[in-house]
Amino acid sequence: MKREFHRWYSQRLGMELGVVVYGHWGSPLLGFPTSAGDEWELEGQSLISSLADFIDGGKLKFFTINSINGLSFYNKSAHPFHRSYVQSMFDSYLREEVVPFIWDNCQSQGIAISTMGASFGAYHAANSLFKHPDVIKRCFALSGVYNLKNFMDGMFDNNFYFNNPVDYMANQNDPWYLHQYASCDIHLATGCGPWENSGPTYQFSGVLASRGIAHHLDDWGPEGGHEWPYWHHQMWEYVGSHF
Repeated sequence: MKREFHRWYSQRLGMELGVVVYGHWGSPLLGFPTSAGDEWELEGQSLISSLADFIDGGKLKFFTINSINGLSFYNKSAHPFHRSYVQSMFDSYLREEVVPFIWDNCQSQGIAISTMGASFGAYHAANSLFKHPDVIKRCFALSGVYNLKNFMDGMFDNNFYFNNPVDYMANQNDPWYLHQYASCDIHLATGCGPWENSGPTYQFSGVLASRGIAHHLDDWGPEGGHEWPYWHHQMWEYVGSHF
């Protein structure tokens, strides 16, 4: 499998961050790590190898990034408003730096991008689509959490509000956004398997339904556990049927 590693300094974040690219060609899929992971986690947890046939066969080109959770919501030593500020800057980094990089790497300006993530990565996969539905057109959010108030010590600002999906989507009535969502393919995956808590997924699905936003609430039942073997299986099925 072809693998490339790219790294650049982000003025927005004041640090260097890397992007790993797997495959020669195919529809771009952007993968986010779990809470403590980096751009190498999905490879280290064998998700990339489990999708190797699809990547080598040109069905998709897989991009993985570091979502710097330890500097944002998991940075308990920082003021809550600093945590939400870092997340806001990360969102800007994603849209203004990572998305153009993906387009350039695919040699296809404006190509629709899909996202995926598991556990805390599901938050990023979903938040990226709902913030930027003109460029992120599909997401696979596995075993996710979509309300991050527990990370903010009871203090909330606009940066937090506009990066907390259950909040800003509950009040989303902008015609442009609603029009864009109508052309997106949104998958929220959960189940009743080991260690899985389906409550956050069902709660967020209810928020989307209240706004009339079409989406798929995929309850995998016993195959919806909160661990990598379950997420491998789910992504293998999703990629096989959607790419």
